[in-house]
Amino acid sequence: MNLLVEGGTIITVSHKGIVKDGAIAINDDKIVEVGKTSKLKPKYRRYEKINAKNKVIIPGVTNTHHHAAMSLLRGYADDLDLKTWLEKWIWPIEKHMTGKDIYIGALLTAVESIMGGTTTINTMYHYTDEYNEARAFAEMGLRGVVGHVCFSWRKKQDKRALQSLAKTWHNKKDGLIRASVDPHAPYTVDPEYMKELREFTHELNEKYASPKMPIIWHTHIAETSNEPEKIRQSFKIRVKGGVVEYLDTLEVLSQDVVAAHCVHLTEKDKEILKERRVKVAHNPISNLKLASGISPVPQLLKKGVTVSLGTDSSCSNNSSDMFEVMKVAALLHKGMGNDPTALSAEQALRMATIEGAKALSWDKDIGSIEVGKKADLTIIDFYKPHLRPVYKEESHLVYAVKSADVDTVIINGKIVMEDREVKTVNVDKIMALVEKTKHSLLDRVK
Repeated sequence: MNLLVEGGTIITVSHKGIVKDGAIAINDDKIVEVGKTSKLKPKYRRYEKINAKNKVIIPGVTNTHHHAAMSLLRGYADDLDLKTWLEKWIWPIEKHMTGKDIYIGALLTAVESIMGGTTTINTMYHYTDEYNEARAFAEMGLRGVVGHVCFSWRKKQDKRALQSLAKTWHNKKDGLIRASVDPHAPYTVDPEYMKELREFTHELNEKYASPKMPIIWHTHIAETSNEPEKIRQSFKIRVKGGVVEYLDTLEVLSQDVVAAHCVHLTEKDKEILKERRVKVAHNPISNLKLASGISPVPQLLKKGVTVSLGTDSSCSNNSSDMFEVMKVAALLHKGMGNDPTALSAEQALRMATIEGAKALSWDKDIGSIEVGKKADLTIIDFYKPHLRPVYKEESHLVYAVKSADVDTVIINGKIVMEDREVKTVNVDKIMALVEKTKHSLLDRVK
């Protein structure tokens, strides 16, 4: 499909800055030109038009830490600490979840995300062959990195799942889906298995990937203050220093690692993140809700660490709303540091776009509006009372825009939502299916 998005304000998140009354020409899945509408409209007169007057166009938003299937458990277990939440509520009910349940939960997250302007999700959950998160994303037309979560108690099962995931889905569905290897956490994956998974990642990359389209790592690191003690209890290992330092002794950290949370870090941990070029996925809402603490994001940014944003699961957030995450992230660090300049609107927007793309090793293709990149665009209706007057678009995007203000979403050059209407699936049918699945799951738990 050839498209011309015209008449809007383009926030390119690139060296081109902001283009007023701008237009974006799209051939198939790629952006071929960005400029003034007056220049591009005559040149691309035969292209299908999208009128973006009174709208702001940004790169598709990237959510770098999610458990997409867990939207099926939204509201199931609230107001609990992480240990109780996981061990007493989440893990017990997950034992009863089927592949079909996982697929349906991921469909719901995909719909919610697209309607909120998110075009790429990095998700960690249990992979099954027939029904899984990758299938849900592919049917929705959503871009995603899909991982299988690994635990020490099921090593053979994990490796079979990872092999199947990489072979079946990596760089498939017109390049929309990529695979990842996902050690759950340092306290659930023993040190030898961590090293095995690092080696297995190399093997999978050699078979199914390339340097331009890598199979990455996605894990939880330093989410709670007692993580070193949990490692000691689980594996009889004394952690000297921080959790990042411990993982570094295993030689598993590198630039392909997306480390979710990174809340409780020592000074040495921060230096190691910088040296190993580990990417951090900051989840402020989930961390606040579970009372896990607050990641030292401003310090990490000053060190040059790539920091992106994630919602975490809809069971611990309780939504996939990345505009909400941007706002909370910006406000939280201002308040914590008594510094209104600690995290600006521009920084928060970058963390949700180009920095998110960098975290997923996908920034050559997505994350900014530039010629040659994939046409992943989020178009926001600014003709609303809460978005007037406009002095600075980036300010409104972070502090005033709601996910419901997203009007149109384009992924890989295809319109997946237009005028708030999702084009790829029947939303009402999915919501009905979710309710039916919830009741079935609860019956199995009894």
